[in-house]
Amino acid sequence: MAGVINVSQFPILRTFSRRSSVPAGIRTSIPATRASSSETPPSSGATTAATRGEEQEAAPSFAAPAGFKTPEPKRFAVRPDKGLDVAGAALALFFRLGTGVFLNGYSVSFVSKDEIPADQYALELAGYKVKETSKLGPRPEQPIMIYEFESCPFCRKVREIVAVLDLDVLFYPCPRNGPNFRPKAVELGGKQQFPYMVDPNTGVSMYESDAIIKYLVDKYGDGRVPLMLSLGLLTTLTAGFAMIGRMGRGQSYIPSKLPPKPLELWAYEGSPFCKLVREVLVELELPHIYRSCARGSPKRQILYAKTGHFQAPYLEDPNTGVQMFESAEIIEYLTATYAA
Repeated sequence: MAGVINVSQFPILRTFSRRSSVPAGIRTSIPATRASSSETPPSSGATTAATRGEEQEAAPSFAAPAGFKTPEPKRFAVRPDKGLDVAGAALALFFRLGTGVFLNGYSVSFVSKDEIPADQYALELAGYKVKETSKLGPRPEQPIMIYEFESCPFCRKVREIVAVLDLDVLFYPCPRNGPNFRPKAVELGGKQQFPYMVDPNTGVSMYESDAIIKYLVDKYGDGRVPLMLSLGLLTTLTAGFAMIGRMGRGQSYIPSKLPPKPLELWAYEGSPFCKLVREVLVELELPHIYRSCARGSPKRQILYAKTGHFQAPYLEDPNTGVQMFESAEIIEYLTATYAA
């Protein structure tokens, strides 16, 4: 999906009330939410102005840590103290046979260096450039909203189809004992079960990972569920085995300060470096717009044009203005900025 989405359209805690046409047979049920302490109740005139003024005064301000310097991107480099972490996260590639690394319909060819302009993203290998293509379905106008957490095999299955379909998602992390989005998901859907998806483009909301996967491929793909996501119990078991190397990470809440705007993360499910960053985002309960950019994604060119470089993960924090590559440094930044 080309272009930049205005994050102001997606307040951290919102009422999902939009309705639009949905595919036949899909049940639409987005429960009405009651006003919470973090939402502004309906009002008018001086009362509304006064309420907003109080919220602005009470809202914490965020800035980059003292002495912070944006790190230089280092492609294919692993910081020595993160070697075991990366290796543990990379086990998922073996158990899931690379699901989430490539887009639907991915194909690759080697062409001469002159065939792809210098301002276009492409890998170079042995004097040739790698031309990557894929097949995308209809694009949603707004990011799909998913309540989930990193160390859940059912959630991983949904994140994999997000990568395969190249979808942008607004993730609301729901770690154990998290005070914000786990209760919010229960309020919206009526039960504590994850993942829970809300599609603001259609008004559809649903539980059950397999149902979510089928909905997404029907609505935003070619209607076919990838093999590694269609094996029933075997899919769930291998998704669970994929987390062995990072057992328990991305599961429990670490006290944090909730920012007013979602962060933005350019990443994809198959990358061990991206997984390490996602773990911390979930533990700190930081909502984030996930710009999925697996191999074959046109968003790789968007990021390349934006920064002069492509590498995942890439973090954009509208609360501090920080933009940065390098997973190890991103983790340190997130902890220093948002841990309570």
